[in-house]
Amino acid sequence: MRQLLMTVLLIVTVVLLYTRITQGDEGTHGKITSSGGRMADHISRINP
Repeated sequence: MRQLLMTVLLIVTVVLLYTRITQGDEGTHGKITSSGGRMADHISRINP
């Protein structure tokens, strides 16, 4: 029973860390979105 509890707590911890790191404005998702927007702006300014 103790091993099962430890496993569940470890899984919950990993999931919480993952969501905190990837979600939000300062997370990975927000940085990729803003970087993509900046790249699109730079590409649209290129005059062939």
